Amino acid sequence: MEESQRQKKIASVLQRDLVDVLQNAATQGGMKGIIISVSKVKVTVDLSVATVYLSIFPNDKGKELLEGIKSNAPLIKHEIAQRTKHQLRRMPKLTFFIDDSLEYMDQIEQSLKGKENPIKDPSILDKRKKS
Repeated sequence: MEESQRQKKIASVLQRDLVDVLQNAATQGGMKGIIISVSKVKVTVDLSVATVYLSIFPNDKGKELLEGIKSNAPLIKHEIAQRTKHQLRRMPKLTFFIDDSLEYMDQIEQSLKGKENPIKDPSILDKRKKS
């Protein structure tokens, strides 16, 4: 089912503010050289839950940062609520996931360029898992 205009608008507002909040928190937390981008935000039909997909560079810090972000989700939600109080009546619950689509595409590209053939040996490519 296609997203409504309201869902799209809320998702774009949340995405813009989340990028700012997360990147500022990372730089103020002393994490230099880490880039956090919000690749996609999906809002449920009832506008109660927002699923946030994060791309974190470098990739090896992703799981560690995701755990920190999840543990600070109430603080992040409060900060976003303060920023969007004139645009949203109720702040949706935020759930965070790592967006591994770029990494997954890179693995496929490397496999196709290399000697390994994922068509002949499908075990080469890992199954996509959402954390």
